[in-house]
Amino acid sequence: MIYLHVPFCRSFCTYCDFYSEIACRGRDAQLFEDYTAAVCAEASRRRDEIEATRDLNTLYIGGGTPSVLPPICLQQIVLSLTGGVPPEPPASLRSDASMQRSADGGIAEPELVFRQTCPKNNSGPPVWKTPPVGFDEFTIEVNPEDIVEKGAEYVRGLLELGVNRVSMGVQSLDDGILRWMNRRHDAAHARQAFRTLRDAGVKNISVDLIFGLSQLSEATLTETLREIVAWGPEHVSAYQLSIEEGSALGKLVREGRYEEASQEQCAAQYRLLCEELRAAGYVHYEISNWARPGFEAIHNSAYWSRHPYVGLGPGAHSFDGHIRSWNLEQLPRRGSERLSDEESVEEQIMLGLRTAKGVPAELLDGAKAAEMLSDGRLARTGDGHLRIPEDHWFVSDDIIADII
Repeated sequence: MIYLHVPFCRSFCTYCDFYSEIACRGRDAQLFEDYTAAVCAEASRRRDEIEATRDLNTLYIGGGTPSVLPPICLQQIVLSLTGGVPPEPPASLRSDASMQRSADGGIAEPELVFRQTCPKNNSGPPVWKTPPVGFDEFTIEVNPEDIVEKGAEYVRGLLELGVNRVSMGVQSLDDGILRWMNRRHDAAHARQAFRTLRDAGVKNISVDLIFGLSQLSEATLTETLREIVAWGPEHVSAYQLSIEEGSALGKLVREGRYEEASQEQCAAQYRLLCEELRAAGYVHYEISNWARPGFEAIHNSAYWSRHPYVGLGPGAHSFDGHIRSWNLEQLPRRGSERLSDEESVEEQIMLGLRTAKGVPAELLDGAKAAEMLSDGRLARTGDGHLRIPEDHWFVSDDIIADII
């Protein structure tokens, strides 16, 4: 189980405080090459760790905007994770020979790098092709503008590489809210991107949304949800807006230029999400995640069950079952901490109670569990676990704090 962090964005969203760097394909080609080399070297050093987590054969590429990487870089990284040797592409497709100047002065990536390629005169046998990579679940994060810009050919290239799940950050279908978030797409681009993904053959699409904005009305949220449902994604994630100190939004709040949504407004928006997605047939399997039956995210679900995973790339976190570790911004520097038995149990409770599966009853104090069962803050599942009912999920942090 591998997570690969790509710390590049074309712009910073108003609310974001994750580690990332502004980068573009033309100006920062060397930065991409350095990143690729560093991650491939890290994968090689940590090969034993990677193999130890292969009982759950998933790869998730996310963080900033993975699709900002030139395809050759992405290909080299993925092959390094699987123990393969990146093939040497034809000279015409290497980054130093194939990059063509685009209209804005940047450098466009090779158009055919992911698919079977032939000489320029289209005669003769294919000279190079990316081999498929065999992960049970291989997710890549994208933004709508990337898909609109690169088109179906790029998406088909991802599928040829082995990607079988795409997570797209839509966030909203209100253009005013998208501008406030400093997103680079509008609602029309989101619609076009989803159609492109589907038409190109992506059969498992997850759409990300954000709620908890003071300027988001219930009418606007309802309209957004009903349109998203009409698209038919297999998965929907919805995250409450948080005020991160280092973000542009944090500065707006400190300067009195943004008023946070009230708890009542956030709760009403969350309740609306639950109602609309339930009516559309989605299973609410984790506080922030809904899926069509059978399309629950394997990779993300493993985090909540504390399955070991390897995080590669600057800022990525890892877990081996006992030790949590993290990469610093400058690879290969890392930090770590060993969890005590008590901390491990607390973590199991905190993560497990985020899910519809809940946690084994024996993890909780009997008297406290009985009290919460009687007042409705806990409920029993069919297999005897204890869970927080959906109508209490919005206040789950308070309930978990009471338990531990």
